[in-house]
Amino acid sequence: MGSSTEHCNFAPLKHKLEEQLVEIEQQIRQIIEKLDQDQTCLLNDLDLVRSKFLEAEALSSTYYLNCFLYPFTKKYKEIATSIYHLSQKKMGALIVIQREDLLEPFITPGIPLSAEITSPLLESIFIQGSPLHDGAVLVRQDMILSAANVLPLTGRTYGERKLGTRHRAAIGLTELCDALVLVVSEETGKTSFCMQGTLYPLSIPIP
Repeated sequence: MGSSTEHCNFAPLKHKLEEQLVEIEQQIRQIIEKLDQDQTCLLNDLDLVRSKFLEAEALSSTYYLNCFLYPFTKKYKEIATSIYHLSQKKMGALIVIQREDLLEPFITPGIPLSAEITSPLLESIFIQGSPLHDGAVLVRQDMILSAANVLPLTGRTYGERKLGTRHRAAIGLTELCDALVLVVSEETGKTSFCMQGTLYPLSIPIP
């Protein structure tokens, strides 16, 4: 993913990921052993492995997200907590984390806030009906600089896969700069983050 994670230490997440991968390996070995049994249907077993792989992918994304956030904001735990709560309530959200690149050339400015990051504040911004909820929150270091910012939408198409405006905005911005963008789907509550024009699923642990 093009970023150093040598200084981050999220051992519990890493250990859980290792456990999941070992479990997947064991399940695959069991499937291979069943191949000689002509009367055995492996579809359910393969579906279970596929589900486990998706869980491992989401957990891996969460691990790396924490590592990528760590050098740029000390409030990564507050951000993760807010994302978890927004996901549980199916409240759509779009949070931009500025890294090295300046973002002003790429976004249409919203409403200035200049407030320290707290999970209650982040969550309140995205409450349906709030004048700030429609658009992206811009975070720089430990501060919420502004809300209701407008991001450029990607021009890419994804075949039959339909992406909402928030996801297209996340991809569009990260195609142009090194920002990291967090997305919560209003329809499903699923969370993801976007870097370098690619979306990664998230598995936010209970704070």
